[in-house]
Amino acid sequence: MTTETQKAPAAEQDKRGERTVLTGKVTSAKMEKTIVVEVQRLVQHPKYRRVLKISKKFYAHDEKRAAKLGDTVRIVSSRPLSRLKRWRLKEVLTPSASAKK
Repeated sequence: MTTETQKAPAAEQDKRGERTVLTGKVTSAKMEKTIVVEVQRLVQHPKYRRVLKISKKFYAHDEKRAAKLGDTVRIVSSRPLSRLKRWRLKEVLTPSASAKK
């Protein structure tokens, strides 16, 4: 029995898998190159069918320190950068009201 392995074209081999992208609000920007982003999502309760608002905090790497407290940002999953950081800042969607002043 022989099995042949077919190589994918070079363009497909270089392409990484899809990255998870989340949108949330910056709750802390006090650390060096790290921000804390709170992401809210709506989930239906399995028994009572009520819609609940679930929030979760993610630590994200902000290399240029572009995000400030209150900004709405988009983060993307990455390799582990530290004990808690598994996300990177992709872009700042809307600056906070305090940044506009």
